[in-house]
Amino acid sequence: MGIFEFIRDNFFHVAPILAAGMVALAIILERSQTLFKVYSIPNPDGFQDRIRDLVSHGKMTDAIAFCNQFPGKPSAELVKIAIGRAHQPEELIMNAIELERNKYAQRIQKRTNYLATIANVATLLGLVGTIGGLIESFSAVGHADAQQKAALLANGISTAMNATMLGLAVAVPCMIVFSFFINKANRLVAELEASGLLVLDSIMVHSIGGDEVAQSERKAS
Repeated sequence: MGIFEFIRDNFFHVAPILAAGMVALAIILERSQTLFKVYSIPNPDGFQDRIRDLVSHGKMTDAIAFCNQFPGKPSAELVKIAIGRAHQPEELIMNAIELERNKYAQRIQKRTNYLATIANVATLLGLVGTIGGLIESFSAVGHADAQQKAALLANGISTAMNATMLGLAVAVPCMIVFSFFINKANRLVAELEASGLLVLDSIMVHSIGGDEVAQSERKAS
C-alpha cells in the first residue's frame, strides 16, 4: 500500500496528522519571516558600536535617527526608549530597558514552542494509527480463511507502518526547525540584552563626562 493510497483509504484518521502539519507549516513560515528578517539586524556588532559612539558623545538625536533606520527591530526600539530617558536617573532608565526587553523577548519566543508540541502530538497520532492498523490486521486474520490471512495481515501491517511514517514525517521536521528557531530566538534575546546594557553604559559615560566638564568649568570660574 502506497502512502497516497493509505491517505485516501484512512483519511479520517490521517486528517488530524495533516492538520497538525499544516499548522506547523504556518508557524514555520511566520516565525522564519519574523526571526530572520523582521527582528534581525544585519550587523548587530556594527549597530552596537555606532550606538556606543553616538550616545557616549551626547549625540542623542543622531542616535535616535540611526535607530529609525531599523524600524521594528527590537534592539533599535529598546535603544530608542533608553535614549528617551537619558535625562532621568539610572534606575528609571534601567526599568524602561527591562520592560522593553521583557516585551520583545516574549514576542521573539512566541509560538516557537508550539512546534515541539505539534511534533509530539503528530508522533502520538501516528502511533494511534499504528496500533489501530495492527488491531485491525490481527482481528481480520482471526476471522479469515487460510487463503485470505496473508493478504489481510500484510495490508494491516502496511497500514500501521504508513501511519507511523506519516506521523514521523510531520514530527521530525518540526523538531529540527524548532531547534533552529530556539537558537535564533536565544541569539536575538542576547542581542537585546547586550544593546540595553550598552546604551545604559553609554548614557552613564556621557552623564559622568558632562558632570566632570561642569565641575571643571565651576573651578575655572
